[in-house]
Amino acid sequence: MARIVGSIMSTHVPAIANALERHEEADPYWKPFFDGYEAVHSWLHEVQPDVAVIIHNDHGMNFFLDKMPTFAVGCAPEYRHGDEGWGIPTVDPYRGHPDLSWHLVEALVGDEFDVTTCQEMLVDHAVTNPMKLLWPGGGVPIVPVTVNTVMFPYPSAKRCFALGEAIGRAISCYDVEPDLRVVMIGSGGLSHQLEGTRAGFINKSFDLRFVESLTDDPRWATQFSGEDLVKETGSQGVELLMWLAARAALGATVRRVTWNYHIPISNTAAGTLVLEPAA
Repeated sequence: MARIVGSIMSTHVPAIANALERHEEADPYWKPFFDGYEAVHSWLHEVQPDVAVIIHNDHGMNFFLDKMPTFAVGCAPEYRHGDEGWGIPTVDPYRGHPDLSWHLVEALVGDEFDVTTCQEMLVDHAVTNPMKLLWPGGGVPIVPVTVNTVMFPYPSAKRCFALGEAIGRAISCYDVEPDLRVVMIGSGGLSHQLEGTRAGFINKSFDLRFVESLTDDPRWATQFSGEDLVKETGSQGVELLMWLAARAALGATVRRVTWNYHIPISNTAAGTLVLEPAA
């Protein structure tokens, strides 16, 4: 059966792409952030995943206020980077893994998740930036899973945890490629807010408690409602739901491989975390 080799949680702020394009990795502003990926690259070289299931939020590339699915799964053979502005250069299409995508859709519907199935899907910086950071020379095929963190009502932290658990179960029974190695990616920031009277808001203490919980008490965050998370982390900080779902896919016990936290990067609490199933 296929197996999950681990989960990577990564910030995806648009400014990352421009910093990479300008080769600013050693710039004093950026260096503490980019240094956190050296250990991640070493770990990826060791585990050699074949495909990445990337849990992320769409920023208006596919869904907007007129239609906003709670959960969506990409089932396309490739995913093109749409021009989203920000001055971000577009990248070559990413290969999909339709067999695994359809397996996830069938399993999730069987687990009573009403997912939107997308046989065409554009990707934005929530996918391209983590992929650039993790595989500078080119990545693996992807299965994108989109979670609504744009328009209320958000899925609850409890529901996102259950989604991750269901994805983990589905991967563990995927037998088309019995030796397939899957890495989960949770793409999003920790605490941050980009607008309004709390623009620039960062809650370091909550961020650190949340990250600790992913190792020692993974259901800790499921006590919070969507409104609670906005209060604690800012209106964009609810992206930590992606981290929670990616963690839940790993099962009960995990080992922390590496962790980096740096504030601020583009008014965002930027984090990088790698967890793997405990032996």
